[in-house]
Order: sequence, then structure tokens, then C-alpha cells
Amino acid sequence: MAELTTLELCAGAGGQALGLEQAGFSHVAVIDNDAFCCATLKLNRPKWNVIQADISKFPLKYRNEIDVLAAGLPCPPFSVAGKQLGKRDERNLFPAALEIVEEIQPRAVLIENVRGLMEAVFEDYRTYIAKRLKKLGYVTDWRILNASDFGVPQLRPRVVFRCRSKRIRGAF
Repeated sequence: MAELTTLELCAGAGGQALGLEQAGFSHVAVIDNDAFCCATLKLNRPKWNVIQADISKFPLKYRNEIDVLAAGLPCPPFSVAGKQLGKRDERNLFPAALEIVEEIQPRAVLIENVRGLMEAVFEDYRTYIAKRLKKLGYVTDWRILNASDFGVPQLRPRVVFRCRSKRIRGAF
């Protein structure tokens, strides 16, 4: 069986990317716009293709080469600790991520964010995201997962958005 590939957006210090690596995925590229995050990634995983770039301006060339597009998009637009500006917040990178999904057409998408994204105030925005991806041929799902349910000694609820191409059959 061929090795599964991933492209990681907004990788930060690489926690999600590390988990995907441990699950057997091979990173085509790991992207973040923060120089310190990229330096950390390069130091800890020198064999990874770490790219410092703004994903809203990054030209992609990976069409039909990526099994999973993964992202830890910025949380402040949706955080209950902030102003919850959502789509009006300049830090909202969901539009850029959706453009990348449309461009590269991965087999699946995995995006992590804060629980605030599941608040009623963002229901229309979640629906918009799901409808846009449905038009591209994806089946979508939003879930709240807590790190403590997976052996992490921390109460850390996170929203996990996942979708898969309708071309892929089987369980979600």
C-alpha cells in the first residue's frame, strides 16, 4: 500500500503534524507564516519540507497529490475569549483554506479550531463552509473532541472539522 500524504497548513510548532506522522502519514509540506514556528519545526524535524509562507498568498502545485489537507487555522476569530468576529476577522483563514482545498482537491480535510466555532453565532458560517465543500464533492462533519478523552491530562475541547471526497467510499 502506498504511503498516505498530507499537507499541513498553519502548522504552528507541529503538534498535529507530529500526530499525523505517528499515524503513518508522509508530509509533502508543512506550512506556517511564523518564523519561530518554522525554526522549531526545522530543528525538530529536519527532514520535513517546512515552508514559511502566508497560506492566503501561497501558490500551490499539489493538485491531486495530497491525501489529507490538515490545518490548525487561527482560533481568535471564533474564540469566546475574543470578540468572535468570525468571518469579519482579518485572521480568519477559512477562506484561504477553502481555496486551497478547491485547488489541490485532497481526498480528505482535517481542520482543528476552538470550541467557540460551534456557538450559535457561527452556525451560518459553518453551513456556508459545508455547502461550499459539498459543491466541490465533499461530505462534511463537525465534532467537538476533548484531549482528555484521548489520554492527554488536560481538559482541552477542540472543534474538529473533517470532510472526505465523495469519491472515497466507506465510514467517516
